[in-house]
Amino acid sequence: MKNTVAIILAAGQGVRMKSRLPKVLHTVSGIPAVVHVIRAVRSMGIGRIIVVVGRDAETVKQKIGDGVEYALQAEQLGTGHAVMQAAQQMSGCDGHALVLCGDAPLITVETLRAMIDKHVSGNLACTILTAIFKDPTGYGRIIRHQNGKVHRIVEEKDASFVEKAVEEVNSGAYCFAARELFSLLGQLDRNNKQKEYYLTDIVGMLTDQKQTVDSYVARDQREILGINTRMDLARAEKILQERIALRHMSEGVTIVDPSATYIGCDVVIGADTVVEPFTVIENGATVGEGCVVGPFAHLRNGAVLAPGAEIGNFVEVKKSKIGTRSKAKHLSYIGDAIIGERVNIGAGTITANYDGRNKHQTVIEDGASIGSNTTIVAPVTIGRGAVTGAGAVVTRNHNVPANAVVAGVPAKIIKMKE
Repeated sequence: MKNTVAIILAAGQGVRMKSRLPKVLHTVSGIPAVVHVIRAVRSMGIGRIIVVVGRDAETVKQKIGDGVEYALQAEQLGTGHAVMQAAQQMSGCDGHALVLCGDAPLITVETLRAMIDKHVSGNLACTILTAIFKDPTGYGRIIRHQNGKVHRIVEEKDASFVEKAVEEVNSGAYCFAARELFSLLGQLDRNNKQKEYYLTDIVGMLTDQKQTVDSYVARDQREILGINTRMDLARAEKILQERIALRHMSEGVTIVDPSATYIGCDVVIGADTVVEPFTVIENGATVGEGCVVGPFAHLRNGAVLAPGAEIGNFVEVKKSKIGTRSKAKHLSYIGDAIIGERVNIGAGTITANYDGRNKHQTVIEDGASIGSNTTIVAPVTIGRGAVTGAGAVVTRNHNVPANAVVAGVPAKIIKMKE
């Protein structure tokens, strides 16, 4: 893939989303849609990625970050016009241009690789990623000659009644011979119902020149689905959640009801973990082997569960490490904490980590037992083997010694364990 450059179109606002946020920044499984596309491209070893940005360009750049090049489409005049903005950066490129939509986060590495392999092995001028839909409404149609060869792509608004019956649709993803693509972009016009420069018109130009254009049909038509509405966003989320659950289950994780579980795409879960229904595990969470999570648990960013830890119903963990075989089984909030091994956290316990300005850390050492409805006002350390009584309030900077038993408000030592 060294001689392939990816151009990702991410300039549109997405009017049908009815959002102030650019549609490519709406998240799917915790990650902006366009970042899913970028990751797929990077996974193939493509070194150069050009992202075409437009409205709210700085916001999009900030979310994507470094590691890609940017081209600006100041005025949105169609997909062909968007690709034109990368012309200077593509100058001298004698390889292939992979053009993708930044609002199609379900595309897989396997499909992209297969499309590019077909393009390269066939020495094609253009390869179009297509799919077959019984109801192709909303998509451009692939129009073929009688001999079966691709002739052109017609957008739905410009299609005839007969053309609208065609079931093979354009995904918006292409692999072009770069020189041929950029030599023809300047010939595009806006003589269509949308008054835009259509990238799809390049296909007809190539076939008119007797150059070979072919398609690669996606095995799973859902891969080409774009995000244009909130309904599309919800559908993409459901599909990606299915993939994530299947991946974890194939690696030895029990997910009791995948349809009632949310797992971020970057979450790491060890084998023999059991995830109960109505559990949320967000990106940045790591779950070790043999853990039990849920039901109704929420693991937020920075939650790390060591092997054998148990997080039960209505427990929220944020930016905290839970040690081996430690348990928080009911109705607790654990934030900005380091929990040692074999710690038992009683129902209703909270770490009061925020003082109105700053977050502070709680440390609970190995073997401690935290009574029900304990409030721990950080920063504070509860020593090894210590016990707090039900309803205790451990105030900030009043550390509990090892093996001490404390109770009351504020918590005071009532005895030392033998």
